[in-house]
Amino acid sequence: MTTATTSLRGVFTPIVTSFDDAGNVAHDKMEFNLDRWNQTGLRGYVVLGSNGEWVYLNEEEREAVLRNTRQAIPRDKLMIAGTASESTVHTLRLTELAAEIGADVAIVVNPNYYKGQMTVPVLVRYYRDVADSSAIPILIYNLPPATGMDLSADLLVELSHHPNIIGVKDTGGNMPKMGETIRRADPAFQVLSGSANFFYPSLAIGVTGGILALANMAPDESVALLDLFNAGRIQEGRDLHLRMLPANLAITSRFGVSGLKAALDMVGYYGGPPRLPLLPLDDERCQELQDILEAAKLL
Repeated sequence: MTTATTSLRGVFTPIVTSFDDAGNVAHDKMEFNLDRWNQTGLRGYVVLGSNGEWVYLNEEEREAVLRNTRQAIPRDKLMIAGTASESTVHTLRLTELAAEIGADVAIVVNPNYYKGQMTVPVLVRYYRDVADSSAIPILIYNLPPATGMDLSADLLVELSHHPNIIGVKDTGGNMPKMGETIRRADPAFQVLSGSANFFYPSLAIGVTGGILALANMAPDESVALLDLFNAGRIQEGRDLHLRMLPANLAITSRFGVSGLKAALDMVGYYGGPPRLPLLPLDDERCQELQDILEAAKLL
């Protein structure tokens, strides 16, 4: 265990995992995207997060993605590796692997298959066991849309005092809960907004930064939201937030990973197909998505 001091101030993108038409991981396409993102003001990347379709990768593929992306990410950008699994022992093994490869932080979503048994004591023990054993800092991942669970402020506040748990990515969008967590947690605990849907307004309550799917296809605009807020140019930031909102909704709750990948193809990155059982967008939805991106001035 380390005593973590890693700052997560800034905007991160949870990168997609690229696949070719045969369904194999396309490491060259991931490197192509990273080469472009590296030229932006992004603070770093989440690798093997939700948009990285980690649940559809076997362990060998996960390791290969981590190793190849580590080589493509410069040291002035942070690499946050997804290492979650349903069991503590497997999460420990994946987190150890990420540390060995050179990830800066591990992001860990809570176990959720046995939802009824994931009580506060169980989750406190899970995260403490992982953090105690990890050579790199741990970032909690609260992901209610996928897990069906919303980690409470009480739980996050309790975990905030662990020296190797540095924060939480909160995708739930519950602004009062986020504010309560910020108010009561250890001062060093960092709360990151997990969606561009509420990133800009959440800056007013003190979030440290954001991990935004939008930043895959609109990194400059995503970084600008933070820069405008920090510069006190609130109206400009508000206007940009409202312009980006329909695009973000399209690539998250509306069309999901398939929509995000289609959008990447449209704006000049490599999106490619999602991995089965997910299906690419059909022509009608692609046209609808293109219209949304044009209205957002992303095309």
